[in-house]
Amino acid sequence: MKTSGNTVLITGGGSGIGLALTEALMRSGNQVVICGRRRDRLKAVQARMSGVYFRVCDVSKARSRQALVDWLLSEFRQLNVLINNAGIQRQVNFLKGPKDLREADNEVATNLMAPIHLSAQLLSHLRGKKEAAIVNISSGLAFTPLAFVPVYCATKAAVHSWSLSLRHQLRNTSVRVFEVAPPMVATELAGERNRPEVGDYVMSAEAVADGVLKALDQNQYEIALGAAANLLAERDSLFSAINR
Repeated sequence: MKTSGNTVLITGGGSGIGLALTEALMRSGNQVVICGRRRDRLKAVQARMSGVYFRVCDVSKARSRQALVDWLLSEFRQLNVLINNAGIQRQVNFLKGPKDLREADNEVATNLMAPIHLSAQLLSHLRGKKEAAIVNISSGLAFTPLAFVPVYCATKAAVHSWSLSLRHQLRNTSVRVFEVAPPMVATELAGERNRPEVGDYVMSAEAVADGVLKALDQNQYEIALGAAANLLAERDSLFSAINR
């Protein structure tokens, strides 16, 4: 997959991994469109990087997704790469009953339903391109969950499973399906106060963006980055043991 000369949509492009991807793809000579819920964040990105286009969109909402797709198909007919990056993470304690589940529907809608629907809505268009890609940002937690963020982990496990099926269904088309699974990343995913520091088990958003471009360049359709690679290796080892 080429890493320059593309027209790319990045969901959640105003911060974190999405912002780092925007910077990396712009440097590589791509046209980049970003979307997100916060206009101020998106405008700040555009002010830093002239040539970036943005659209305010809450991908968890069907009407907002449809408006985004209609705008893209009208204004960016060369679109050939969709990066499903937008995500939210919430702590949920089921010992509290439904109390902690107030945002669970939004977590599922943002992390899982939005990528599914956006991919389906744009697939006919993408199939018309000589070379196209859907890139799903999952997580090492798709393979080994953390109990205090159970809904997030479940959505990422579902994204992983769906990526496998989608890749198989599209195997005879021009659309390639990539899944990139980072470890913990130094972003505001879990809230501004819970931003981790880069270290042995925590990657920078910039390193993740570099990993995404490497996956595209080398046609690595499933790749785990940093500490997440160990989790993927453990999964593969377990499967091998089961199938002996």
